[in-house]
Amino acid sequence: MSALTVSLPTDPGLREAIGDVEGVEFVTWDLDSDAPRERLDIVVPPYWGGARRLARLAEVRVRLVQWQSIGYDNVPRHLPAGVPLANAATVHETSTAELALALALAAQRGIPGFVRDGDAHRWDLRSYPSLADRRVLLVGYGGVSKAIEARLSGFETRITRLARTAREERNLAGEPVQVHGFEELHARLAEAEVVILAVPLTEETRGLLGAAALAALPDDALVVNVARGPVVDTAALVAELRAGRLRAALDVTDPEPLPAEHELWDCPNLLVTPHVGGDSSAMLPRMAALIRRQIERMRSGEGPENLVLGG
Repeated sequence: MSALTVSLPTDPGLREAIGDVEGVEFVTWDLDSDAPRERLDIVVPPYWGGARRLARLAEVRVRLVQWQSIGYDNVPRHLPAGVPLANAATVHETSTAELALALALAAQRGIPGFVRDGDAHRWDLRSYPSLADRRVLLVGYGGVSKAIEARLSGFETRITRLARTAREERNLAGEPVQVHGFEELHARLAEAEVVILAVPLTEETRGLLGAAALAALPDDALVVNVARGPVVDTAALVAELRAGRLRAALDVTDPEPLPAEHELWDCPNLLVTPHVGGDSSAMLPRMAALIRRQIERMRSGEGPENLVLGG
């Protein structure tokens, strides 16, 4: 069995988490310099800033690029034609679902305001709506939304699911559930009190929550976005927040990073985190496990997991 060559970014934690794999040579490459070999079996680009560096892959023969994110919307314009790319499904669902739930709970129970009160040494008793008994709309029903749904199971919410195509599917508990199609978006938004966005960014989902969709939401509804910033029309959201009609908790924004002078920062009823959904301690062991599985699949002649481009 011939040895495989796998390039990893300079983060030593990933190499340590993978451990020793017999018959595999690991080399370090951040795609910001010449390739360390003329031929690489698997290339793992850096987690941040990797897309723009993918053009360097034209200089080397590559059997698979293992992306470290689930989303890859910015990849095709940089990836050389014909180079296979797998995304990181199974790696980020846990962390992203945790953050989605944390954002929803924090926004519902007024945590940002209480933190500011604490900074000012001010005791101000106020009542906020629970997450319990709320009508929650999950927009997108892939791995992240299923993980969010599983974590919502103990919060006594009423969940509706929406995705590109209507279908019956099974949740992570193995139970059959009904998924509504995008053609019902406005009708389902009108029934929702909490909307959690977890769709990939495509031409179909860009601006999915525009002015008309946001207007369909009832007063005081909460929009939680752990998908991609452009899924929401920022100007339309700013208008709704400034009017005091809607609330939002965003891990992603458009533009991103959000400039210090951007008007979104000064909107009321808003909680922002800097795109940290998948970036937690849970990421590293899951990423290492995925790379090990890809190595074993390549050795056995199987196709890679999560192939999304090329191949």
